[in-house]
Amino acid sequence: MTLKTILLAVGPGDANRTAELAEAVIEVAKPADSTVVLGHVFTDSEYKEVLERLEFDPDTAVDTDEVTQRHATIRNLRAPLDDAGVAYEIRGAVGEHGKTIVDLASAVDADRVIVGGRKRSPTGKAVFGSTAQEVLLSAPCPVTFVRGEEA
Repeated sequence: MTLKTILLAVGPGDANRTAELAEAVIEVAKPADSTVVLGHVFTDSEYKEVLERLEFDPDTAVDTDEVTQRHATIRNLRAPLDDAGVAYEIRGAVGEHGKTIVDLASAVDADRVIVGGRKRSPTGKAVFGSTAQEVLLSAPCPVTFVRGEEA
């Protein structure tokens, strides 16, 4: 299968694992000469906090992609992709994490989605749900899960 477009979907829990995520996406994208879409998904409240933290004017319409470009997680992913010569574009989206990642994968016509997650106990999954699980079950293409440590 040719991988033309790979979505690397990140969210607030991925700030401390950008090196692992970058390594995983480079491993898949570089041999296939794929374009990586660095997609950051925010809930409404997360997005409002980011706008405040990055000092965007709350009374001015702001492009989600522009906000995403300035987010630290995305900035930390860009350098290793640049160093590896992997083409990428940046997309931001606001909504419920799992559904919005699946929608973004469809919108960019992704051939593969890469998501991070953490190992959880069965109780943790039942109580908190799992964005990665929703993406694994609902994405329109194969999904690669990059596991981090238990929270």
